[in-house]
Amino acid sequence: MALKIKISETKIVLQNLLICTLVFYTVLYLAHIICFLILRLDTFDELGPFDFKTPPSWSNKKYLVNLISLETTFLVSSFLFVLIVEEWIWDYGCTVTMIHIIVTSLVNMEFPVMTDWWISIGIGLTAMICGGQILAYVLYKNNFIYPDLDDF
Repeated sequence: MALKIKISETKIVLQNLLICTLVFYTVLYLAHIICFLILRLDTFDELGPFDFKTPPSWSNKKYLVNLISLETTFLVSSFLFVLIVEEWIWDYGCTVTMIHIIVTSLVNMEFPVMTDWWISIGIGLTAMICGGQILAYVLYKNNFIYPDLDDF
């Protein structure tokens, strides 16, 4: 039995993924700039959104800028993803997070091994999935697709 995928459906999914990725990185850089201005860092690091090597410390402003901007990005992006894809927030959220991990690894030329970075990614992804899916359900509950379990 062959897998039947329409080209138009694949094109729409890839288009939505590209838009979601662009939205994620736009929000990430905007949040990073706003946090930089609020916490008044001395120098702006354009690769700051990809920094996982800064040691965790509540007194380290660079770490706080990276952490706050990352978590804010996940939360704000989840609400924007709802407007783009309507109901598959968890799928696009996981995919964009995997893209972010790959881009971060390529920018730093090293795979992230800092536990605090992975914890913040996990918390952000969880917030994105939960917040986005709840909002999608509230906004589009009349159009939600429910699985047909009668065939199992």
